[in-house]
Amino acid sequence: MSDVKHFADRFTTLAGNVETFIRGKPEVVRLALVCLFAQGHLLIEDVPGVAKTSLAKAIARSISGVKLRRIQFTPDLLPSDVIGVQTYDQANHVFKFIEGPVFANIVIGDEINRASPKTQSALLEVMAEQQVTIDGLPRPVPDPFLCIATQNPIEHQGTYALPEAQLDRFMMRIEVGYPSDPLEEMQVITNGIARRTPERLLEPVMQVDDLRGLIKVAQSVHVSDPIKNYIVQVAMRTRGHDSVRLGISPRGCIALAAAAQAYAAAQGQDFVVTDDVRAVALPVLSHRVLLKPEARMHGANVETILNGLLRDAEGVPAPRKRWA
Repeated sequence: MSDVKHFADRFTTLAGNVETFIRGKPEVVRLALVCLFAQGHLLIEDVPGVAKTSLAKAIARSISGVKLRRIQFTPDLLPSDVIGVQTYDQANHVFKFIEGPVFANIVIGDEINRASPKTQSALLEVMAEQQVTIDGLPRPVPDPFLCIATQNPIEHQGTYALPEAQLDRFMMRIEVGYPSDPLEEMQVITNGIARRTPERLLEPVMQVDDLRGLIKVAQSVHVSDPIKNYIVQVAMRTRGHDSVRLGISPRGCIALAAAAQAYAAAQGQDFVVTDDVRAVALPVLSHRVLLKPEARMHGANVETILNGLLRDAEGVPAPRKRWA
């Protein structure tokens, strides 16, 4: 069996395990796992009570050996509460570093927009470089490292909007949404009243070493020059669009290509086609595009603009369909 076929099989197994707890949301689960295998960070933006935190816990519970830490962001949370602090050991007359919760494989940041901008910025270095710097000394976090942050888009009192620089660190922004199938929601109720949490309901189906190997497989998926050109053309069109104030950055292009690699591998393919790019484009790009105020006043929508640009850029020669 080829590496990508093996990847696709393991991906399907992992997704199926998570979906036994996160009911009726297969596309959300798959996008979250694509983000994981692409070594990106995930922002889940949705109303309370739709299993944002449970999704992260279900992923962590499905992978044996993964260290999971949770940070409940509040206005009084300090940067040292996130990354750790250097203390003096009086008994041994030495300084000792106490690791913060970011020293884990999966870090859940609940309600990240409730923390002050100073505390939010404490995540910037670790999200970009997988390390924190304390007193000039870099300290790497475990590998792999994934930050899954949640925020409520409805409530604004006592919150601090994430700045563009930090939003750009997240590979994807997704919504979970309400269950669409009444039978699935009935099962959610059954699990809830029986206190069936991911810790009690799910068994691991993958080792953390397997995860590291599968990440390398995703990174080996070929991205041809025409596909790179397709991504660049989409980005350039956002930068020159009449309704757009801030377009896609080169970091956004890299994120789109990496997510497309993982998505293609999940299909059992060893090269990326435009279908793969389009499948992940909205969750990867929508939070990186800012519209002009006058465009918003006239009802402009980021998703509509991006879908139009993705279609316009299809004139760029690139592989369109997967081979059987």
